[in-house]
Amino acid sequence: MTRPVIIALDFPTAETALAFLDRFPASTAVTVKIGMELFYATGPAIVRAVQERGHAVFLDLKLHDIPNTVEAAMRVIGRLGVTYTTVHAAGGHVMLAAAKRGLLAGAQSQGLAAPQLLAITQLTSTNQTILNEDQQIAGSVQQSVVHYAKVAKQSGCDGVICSAQEVAAIHAACGPDFLGITPGIRPASAQADDQQRVMTPAQAAAAGSNGLVVGRPITQAADPRTAYQQILTEWSD
Repeated sequence: MTRPVIIALDFPTAETALAFLDRFPASTAVTVKIGMELFYATGPAIVRAVQERGHAVFLDLKLHDIPNTVEAAMRVIGRLGVTYTTVHAAGGHVMLAAAKRGLLAGAQSQGLAAPQLLAITQLTSTNQTILNEDQQIAGSVQQSVVHYAKVAKQSGCDGVICSAQEVAAIHAACGPDFLGITPGIRPASAQADDQQRVMTPAQAAAAGSNGLVVGRPITQAADPRTAYQQILTEWSD
């Protein structure tokens, strides 16, 4: 399976997001993450516009609600032809299974392949203090992440979103085919920003990550195409 470098299109409008993508050659197809900010501003139209340019879409809406609501929302997402989408593992196994059912039903209604369902374990902005004091979850961040990964696998998810620091433990617990897609990726020269659990692309590759999510080091670079290629090279070497 191809290990993508997923560019996070964290832009406020469709115009700025598409203008950014137009800086890449038409022959360069990438995978991009459309998150809450951009999707809430533009709706499904931005998904179609990105796909029309030949790019794959990771629709990162992090659904977390009662199972019936999540299943209905995932039926809609399943009809969009996206490659990945997300749900919070903290919603529990009943909600996760409902999300999978909704995705399959939506995709099948359009004759599409179902998106790969990725469960959010612990956000890469979560540190030990936040886990123990704010969330009132005992133990370490890694223990919480691996537990959520096991629940996600048992519920039919295809993988999880996690820090690259936890990928090896997740693969040990859930098998090598269970995806670990990792945000919080920063080249050695970049700032960590608001991320807590970060790795470089090379470190993530060595740890066994199945895909990277990279935002500001690419989108805020003076030359995004070169920044993307540098990360891709470091990730692939």
